Amino acid sequence: MSANGQNRHARLARKLAVAGTGAAVLALPLIGATSASAATPAAAPAAATATTTYSNTLDGWIRESLDIMAQHGIPGTYEGIHRNILRESSGNPLAINNWDINAVNGTPSKGLLQVIDPTFQAYHVEGTSWDPYDPVANITAACNYAADRYGSIDNVFGAY
Repeated sequence: MSANGQNRHARLARKLAVAGTGAAVLALPLIGATSASAATPAAAPAAATATTTYSNTLDGWIRESLDIMAQHGIPGTYEGIHRNILRESSGNPLAINNWDINAVNGTPSKGLLQVIDPTFQAYHVEGTSWDPYDPVANITAACNYAADRYGSIDNVFGAY
């Protein structure tokens, strides 16, 4: 498993552990409680579980990217992102193009949306990995670039 995959699994495990631990700790005071005030902490589990978790799949990567994009005002839809990913990499986050003009010039296109390193670095979005093979970072940077150049990833229907 790649380091990215391990990091994603570790984050998910931490989120689940924190949510599970919080629920158990908050449930303990309710056992044998005799007053209504003991029920007050029960509202906290909703806040603890409000953290969104994403599956480590194409669907999860797109949804996480869309949430980050919304926080940064980057336009795009699930359909536009999905369509472009299928065309560019067939959903393979480790895809690399070693034959086009970018590769000949020493900067091959990488990842789900086939972004070259200079574009990835210029359009990187805060809060995502600096690894161009990281699915969420790749999608989010590519959508940021597409928004700047074409108005939205939704307006991209060919290589960009």
